[in-house]
Amino acid sequence: MTPSAPIRQPCPPGACDCGRDPLLETPGADVRILFLTRNEEKRLIERLENLQSLKDLEHLQRRMYEQLGIRVDIAPGLNEVRTMRGIGIHVGEQPGLCRKTRASIPAAIRRAMEKNPEIAYDLLNANDLLRDA
Repeated sequence: MTPSAPIRQPCPPGACDCGRDPLLETPGADVRILFLTRNEEKRLIERLENLQSLKDLEHLQRRMYEQLGIRVDIAPGLNEVRTMRGIGIHVGEQPGLCRKTRASIPAAIRRAMEKNPEIAYDLLNANDLLRDA
């Protein structure tokens, strides 16, 4: 018998809209997201808060998609960007992804950009900062 990896415990009833139980009941469903236990989520958030560069952020985006199926899109907003709030960070909807996790990932990335503004500058430059000039 092979030991199965631990999966995330269910949220309290009515506290979340993640759809964990229907995901487990669906045959052939992608359940990778359920391997993000609360301890692993804390490690992920800590890692996101301590980003050092745009390359590091892009690497983490790829790894989150490969290992958990989480899509994180980061791009400057349509209007001018004056603060970190002007950078749009969107976590894709996914069955099994907890509501709190969907909110904590963008918050952790913003905190990293506030600690290390070069990440935001590189992101703006990569997305054609001077496109309308």
